[in-house]
Amino acid sequence: MCGRFSLRLEPQVIRHELDRYNLPVNEWIDQDQFVPRYNIAPRSLAPVIRHSSPKNSARLGTESLEDSSHQLVMQTMKWGLVPHWSKYEDKSLNTINARSENLVSGGGMWNSLRGRKRCVVVCQGYYEWLSKGKDKIPHFTKPKSGHLLLLAGLYDSVELQDRTDTLWSFSIVTTAASNEFAWLHDRQPVILSTQKDIDQWLDTSSQRWFEDLAQMLSRAYTKDSPLECYQVPKEVGKIGMESSSFILPISVRKDGIEAMFSKQKQAQATSATKSTPTMKRKHDRVLPKSTKILATKIEDSSDSDIEILEHHPPSAKKKKI
Repeated sequence: MCGRFSLRLEPQVIRHELDRYNLPVNEWIDQDQFVPRYNIAPRSLAPVIRHSSPKNSARLGTESLEDSSHQLVMQTMKWGLVPHWSKYEDKSLNTINARSENLVSGGGMWNSLRGRKRCVVVCQGYYEWLSKGKDKIPHFTKPKSGHLLLLAGLYDSVELQDRTDTLWSFSIVTTAASNEFAWLHDRQPVILSTQKDIDQWLDTSSQRWFEDLAQMLSRAYTKDSPLECYQVPKEVGKIGMESSSFILPISVRKDGIEAMFSKQKQAQATSATKSTPTMKRKHDRVLPKSTKILATKIEDSSDSDIEILEHHPPSAKKKKI
């Protein structure tokens, strides 16, 4: 599954990165509603890329091929798809992910979306939790290149009775984990790692579903774009918490193992520099060198940049789709 991801980049940087994938975005709808975050959780707002469509498609739940200009636009949407037939937002509905098997079979709510409303979710990487007994250890997966990660998604729009504006929302498509990442979780998002996959997924001009798309979803990603995965701080599991350390290996964070040894070396060097030869007095107590090192104070440093952005009330039990 994919229950958390990161996109802590400014809009102009995101646009520049998209040029690497030959994705010329002509417009960013609701750009002002996007807040760059290291820790994007379900029901947050995040940007996706789709083909432009008529403004009245939200009410009809359909897109007109004749009226569509087929230009790429980026739009800030809510994570957790709300179907176009909804009258109210059902918060117990678990639609942050869409299983690829359900798209291929054409069953359920995804059948009306798979041919017409495909999108690309933009992120730097995604989080997954490794279960070890009762413990859950967060890991971050990202491209080794450091560039953006593009995920297959579906979107929809609806006019709810308790809202005056149209609600746009999206879901991330997941598939069986590749052999390389099966140790972490049995599911992972479908990563669009080649130009062919990106273009084919975004091409909704026929408004139909093809077998080639099903084959694309059968693999998590291609090795043309290698990924790296490493353990990150457990604080990322708290919704509303923000820190730059969330996307860094836990070994290099301020209070990590690597940092601890680095501070020890600095403390030893400082101690050696400050010490000068002096005459020993009769009652002076000389500590062994090893004792002096152990007695050196190493100040613990926590994440000074951790920030609580918001608190979310516990959600109701979710229905699986």
